[in-house]
Amino acid sequence: MYQQDRGYRTNEPIGKAFTNSCLGKIVILGIFLLIALFVAYFTTPTQKEMLAEIDDSIIECLQANDSIKGDPIDDYVNNLGSIISVGDSTQVSEEVMKAYRMYNKLEAYRHTFYATARLVNNMHPEGVRVGIGMFGLIVPTITYKDLLLDVGPVHKGYNQKIIQPTVTEPDLGSNPNIQEFHYKRNPDD
Repeated sequence: MYQQDRGYRTNEPIGKAFTNSCLGKIVILGIFLLIALFVAYFTTPTQKEMLAEIDDSIIECLQANDSIKGDPIDDYVNNLGSIISVGDSTQVSEEVMKAYRMYNKLEAYRHTFYATARLVNNMHPEGVRVGIGMFGLIVPTITYKDLLLDVGPVHKGYNQKIIQPTVTEPDLGSNPNIQEFHYKRNPDD
């Protein structure tokens, strides 16, 4: 039995057939990723750029939390704003800037396709990430609680507790009838 060609098959070019196949889509995605990694490698911020930009962002964080300590959402909004703005260290008190410079150390690391900045202090001896840079853009991730601005003794002597209660509860009086394990016994028992 002979069947006629009803036009279901079309002779499409080999390039179009390759791009429509699964292998072609994977190859195109791989080429796109290689180009993106190539661009990321050459646009990674240097350590000097990272330190300057993150130090500026920390100054802006200190400015924003000068009188009212914000919540984490305020820190995220301030971090997004500090990408395009410049901090003014004259707006921050000298004592706060001196404490920031004394107790905190900013370190920058350049990786293959990105760069990171870490803030090292006594609260975070291993460092906490406060910024990431990729494609020539530096995004700060600093929060006010990451900064160490005040240092004091934890305890005075060897055998003392680390945290001593400083606030005492007010005296509410005493009630002799209420005891810790007070219950009534049935006289029938």
